[in-house]
Amino acid sequence: MASDSKVIAEVMQSPGERVKLAVVDIDGILRGKYVHKQKFLSAAENGFGFCDVVYGWDSQDVCYDNTTLTGWHKGFPDATARIDLATHRTVPWDGGVDFFLASFVREGRKGREPLPIDPRQVLARVVARARKAGFNPLTSLEFEFFNFAETPQSWADKHGVDPAPITPGMFGYSLLRANHSRDYFAALFAEMDAFRVPIEGLHTETGPGVFEAAIVYAEAMEAADRAVLFKSGAKEIGARYEIMPSFMAKWSASYPGCSGHCHQSLSDGKRNVFYDAGAKAAARGGMSKVFESYLAGQLQWLLELGPMLWPTINSYKRLVDGFWAPVKPTWGVDNRTASFRVIPGGPKSTRLETRCPGADVNPYLGIAACVAAGMAGIEKGLKLTTPPIAGTNVGGENIPRAPRTLIETTRIFQQSDFARDWFGDEFVDHFAATREWEWRQWLDAVTDWERKRYFEII
Repeated sequence: MASDSKVIAEVMQSPGERVKLAVVDIDGILRGKYVHKQKFLSAAENGFGFCDVVYGWDSQDVCYDNTTLTGWHKGFPDATARIDLATHRTVPWDGGVDFFLASFVREGRKGREPLPIDPRQVLARVVARARKAGFNPLTSLEFEFFNFAETPQSWADKHGVDPAPITPGMFGYSLLRANHSRDYFAALFAEMDAFRVPIEGLHTETGPGVFEAAIVYAEAMEAADRAVLFKSGAKEIGARYEIMPSFMAKWSASYPGCSGHCHQSLSDGKRNVFYDAGAKAAARGGMSKVFESYLAGQLQWLLELGPMLWPTINSYKRLVDGFWAPVKPTWGVDNRTASFRVIPGGPKSTRLETRCPGADVNPYLGIAACVAAGMAGIEKGLKLTTPPIAGTNVGGENIPRAPRTLIETTRIFQQSDFARDWFGDEFVDHFAATREWEWRQWLDAVTDWERKRYFEII
């Protein structure tokens, strides 16, 4: 990675006069601005002002009425955002403009300190705790997402009803369907790579117009950066072809939902500590004792962090029995029906795939939740006592399923001592308030399902 001074010099010498800066809001949405290079030069050293409303409103820019750290009662002032120079990229579909991610800081007793409700800072604290224990988390996310022949205007004109998929039918792993939109498909691969978001694999999934993209693994923060940039970048690239990708967890009850599976391993700086070459470990996919404790931690605590995995009302429509999404905290060796899939991959690629999150996950919070639960298992030396399932939940019949609503998981999360230990009271209270707000917006809504069901008959 280039030094900070070298990065700044590269930006100042590049063509054009603007730089693109972005922060990530509580829903995992990029919020940003373009600034002049001279402004960037100052901001690279001292940070820059960015309205803290990005943590005080929802995905529709409606302000929360139940948060305390930011809101109308504080006037939504500018907070200080610090540019992370290690995130430097150029955006190939935006004229090669220089791009950076930033994180928020606030004034503390010892000077500037991370803002506890900033998702990047939440993940940074979890990673720091893992590294203090001697482990470096390596992760990647893979997303399933539907693609529609829509533009923002055409979708607005349809009033949110009957989007048109780019291809019909159920045709997973189809080269024919991938070839249907070959220019868009090829652009995702090539332009994401140029954007420092390398894609390991891209293929069609089961459903009309649905793709799955596996992003190349990296250290946890870089992996989360890549994931959030992939989601935003896919939308910007798709717009060029009048294609609208959607990472909504479940857009139709007729089709499987969209996952955001999280792959994880731990390195001690020399090797993948999840792998054990011993014969005894081979029976469980080469799992080391460290791996077993990590998995035991997720089995014990991950569902306490439900809103970090399933953050929207719609997230829970994906958690339907028999529709690929796992609904119970189960594990298995190379079993895609389990929540936790142990993948035997040899010394380098033995890993855990946590299959719970949907594509609507905030990547920073989803990865933070997975790593925190796993690391807690290691910290406490948990033993893996739960047997693996076989087939489709064979052996998991008596395991309680995950809650089906956002408000249920939010209440569990808010009361979780585990969540407060790993993420801090300020984040837990703020994030829980935002999810409670999201639930109330749903309670007030009148849906097309209700009109179809009750309008004429009742």
